[in-house]
Amino acid sequence: MDAVLMTHSHKDHIAGLDDVRAFNFKQQSSIDIYGTKVLHDALRREFYYAFSGVKYPGIPRLELVEIEALKSFSLFEKEVLPLEVMHYQMPVLGFRIDDFAYITDAKTVSIATREKLTGLKVLVINALQKESHVSHMTLEEAILFAQEVGAEQTYLTHIGHRMGLHDMVSNELPDGISLAYDQLEINL
Repeated sequence: MDAVLMTHSHKDHIAGLDDVRAFNFKQQSSIDIYGTKVLHDALRREFYYAFSGVKYPGIPRLELVEIEALKSFSLFEKEVLPLEVMHYQMPVLGFRIDDFAYITDAKTVSIATREKLTGLKVLVINALQKESHVSHMTLEEAILFAQEVGAEQTYLTHIGHRMGLHDMVSNELPDGISLAYDQLEINL
């Protein structure tokens, strides 16, 4: 694992960070964690032991790299563009790398951010459930968003248990839109 791009500080998006310690051990190096100042402050609270003055063996070794929405940065010779979307009233980052974009925990996406999504081959977007939700796109909203963006292929992620069975929901989706699944590999 070379680096981690983090979208926001909700527990379901940061809880696994402690597990980078295995990669630290194997690679004998720290791992860069890209995120906003707000996110990094939350990581310092949640994983206080990784940032304390006393570094005991086995703690995760994390290097926090601060980023901001719409300010691109270079990572492994690729330009990464952080995209701001809204998770109810909370700003959340998505990311665009070349013709791939990943957005999760979004309910609304500004026109300015939508303009940054033209020409995609692959879009990954959240679709929590079929019923209305205050802070996540529904299946219908995600499909409409994907069609507006016009990526060649869209994968729906952050799917809740109330969405329905994979095969049944897959049969309801238009061409070019699929449910994401564990161990999905995307080759660009």
